[in-house]
Amino acid sequence: MTVQVSRLDNGLTVATDRMEEAETVSLGVWIGVGTRHEVPEQNGVAHLLEHMMFKGTRRRSARAIAEEIEAVGGLLNAYTGRETTAYHAKVLTDDLPLALDLVADILQESRHDATELERERSVVLQEIGQAEDTPDDIIFDLFQETAYPEQGIGRPVLGRPDIVQSLQRDDLVGFQSQRYGAERMVLSAAGKVDHEDFVARAAAAFGTLPSRSHLPHEGARYQGGDLRIQRDLEQVHVLLGFDGVGYADPDYYAAAVFSSLLGGGMSSRLFQEVREVRGLVYSIFAFHGGQTDSGLFGVYAGTGESEAGELMPVICDEILKAAEAPIADEELARAKAQLKAGILMGRERSDNRAEHLASQILVHGRPLETEEIVAEVEGVTQQEIQRFAARMLSCTPTLTTLGPISRIESHDSVTARLKPAAGPVVQQTAGV
Repeated sequence: MTVQVSRLDNGLTVATDRMEEAETVSLGVWIGVGTRHEVPEQNGVAHLLEHMMFKGTRRRSARAIAEEIEAVGGLLNAYTGRETTAYHAKVLTDDLPLALDLVADILQESRHDATELERERSVVLQEIGQAEDTPDDIIFDLFQETAYPEQGIGRPVLGRPDIVQSLQRDDLVGFQSQRYGAERMVLSAAGKVDHEDFVARAAAAFGTLPSRSHLPHEGARYQGGDLRIQRDLEQVHVLLGFDGVGYADPDYYAAAVFSSLLGGGMSSRLFQEVREVRGLVYSIFAFHGGQTDSGLFGVYAGTGESEAGELMPVICDEILKAAEAPIADEELARAKAQLKAGILMGRERSDNRAEHLASQILVHGRPLETEEIVAEVEGVTQQEIQRFAARMLSCTPTLTTLGPISRIESHDSVTARLKPAAGPVVQQTAGV
């Protein structure tokens, strides 16, 4: 492997992935903290905190942070997820010291100025409003919340407007001090980087970072159900999903292959039948999103109001056929090839490699060799796919619809369509 891993005295993991021919370095700190680690009355604090990290430190103003990274043509950004928050940069090789110093500065010396907080609160509220105006975006948050009601893993990453409006500086400082411990962090770099030099720089930049953090952890409890929102839109946005599996589950790779053959590309069953043969949609795809202790398998489609009545029966039929009938060898090989290509193409970019390395360490406690991942994909059998599909279909479906939804059949009807493969299903519907 081109990967090396070290650990600082305070528990911070430092990992590098050397790319000899690269002219850039991507680096960042990935933290195993996200929306699911918030208390309910502070939903959105993780995301607001991420924004505030760029609004000035003891050494730099917000403008100086932006000017310094762009003066060398670099990129500096961050994101918040349900289980992870990341602060990352990409620069030319010679500018690694500056990028590392900037990331260390915003993570440890941000002032969280009250005036800046009011400005950034307004920015985040606008971001929430923009998401609300983007139906094919917001429906995924609604889907997550319907699958995991009243749980941290189900709450929106951006937060709820009324809560974001009420968050104060002490909320941000408290969340950071309690959650951002070094033992929950991975400092990762990929590109033309020397591991020993990078570790020495990391020790100087992060050596005083507090070690321990408190992470309230509520295990994910999939429930499923029905959420329907009538809205005056051009399209009906539909998400049909099921309980999936976590990263460490034996069926994880089978779930990935199943999603690929069902709806992973233009040759997939859903794309061919729903779009090419019937012309019911412009966009349709299947996905499986893993989490540390759970996962969600889903199918998204956007369709016209007049086509909405035909859509759900076709989707259910295609799911059942893929779950029950034998899969042709060439179709299985094609689904695997898509996954493998995605893995290997991602290796060509330093930012992808830095992120993947950090994520693997956070999830698995170690880096995974590319050959190991490819072998897992290659080894998936038809029997494993059918085992996962039967397991998936045994749960209550999650159905989330947004738009002119009058022609979408009921949750009970969709559940009944899936019963031949699923067997008896206990209905747990929370309708709107």
